[in-house]
Amino acid sequence: MKNRALNTDFSERCVVDSLALPWQPSPSPKVSRRLLERDGGEIARATSIVRYDAGARFESHLHELGEEILVLEGTLGDELGSYGPGTYLKNPPGSRHAPFSEGGCILFVKLRHLDPADADRIVVNTALAPWHRGMVEGLTVMPLSEFQTTHTAMVRWAPGTYFNPHRHFGGEEIFVVDGVFSDEHGSYRQGSWIRSPHLSQHKPFSVEGCVILVKTGHLLD
Repeated sequence: MKNRALNTDFSERCVVDSLALPWQPSPSPKVSRRLLERDGGEIARATSIVRYDAGARFESHLHELGEEILVLEGTLGDELGSYGPGTYLKNPPGSRHAPFSEGGCILFVKLRHLDPADADRIVVNTALAPWHRGMVEGLTVMPLSEFQTTHTAMVRWAPGTYFNPHRHFGGEEIFVVDGVFSDEHGSYRQGSWIRSPHLSQHKPFSVEGCVILVKTGHLLD
């Protein structure tokens, strides 16, 4: 892939319905992807939905600035383990692995977004990990990772849950895993990706209920 700039202006709010995007080829003939944001060629700061066909695999490779994965469907594997639906995986900067999928899988993937000093490898099976009470009734939270100003968590909204208006220091990024998430700007179905810039404000809610992956504090650069 040639160098590509897609949704690279972090000062702008960005909303993408990933389910409406075409699948594009990758260097592996059995791996395709839907591009949400990208800055670079095959080595790029990027956020994507990635699909492994059955039997797909990559050779061992280095992640200089790390990788974050949420397994949406199927099972991903590497030399360190097997990761089923709902697994959150953070491979730190400088890590190396050779991922594969025997039966196929679909992943939400972020590449080259981590601080070089963030050295922790994290694996969380969100299907089994506990939920904690949130700041308002109907909201529960599952912390996944944090480093300096950056926090990543799963957030579950019961139907009819409303949150207070608030600002996002360092911005906010949301991927809707299930259900419908909403704010005063619109409603976002499963598969939607929303990136809001540093010090942006909104008043989120969910009429139907939803589960979202949320990352905050990482859009200061």
